[in-house]
Amino acid sequence: MNGEPDYIRILFEAPPSIDPAKMVNGLKTGPSRMTRKNFPDELAPYYWKPAFWSMSYFICTVSDRNAETLKRYIQDQDIK
Repeated sequence: MNGEPDYIRILFEAPPSIDPAKMVNGLKTGPSRMTRKNFPDELAPYYWKPAFWSMSYFICTVSDRNAETLKRYIQDQDIK
């Protein structure tokens, strides 16, 4: 996992039975609820909309052969 101020990159392994859309929904919903609950005053000036996260996301699959390359790419994003 690595990210920038306005997005994150996550490489994960999941069995074929996992629905990627449901997984992303869970990744977005849990932290959003906790953050809004624990920091309502701090967030009020910035998040007045009902959606904490953007409705969009990008997800793709990678083969075992390419996973290590993608992992290095994600890790190296903070190296400038």
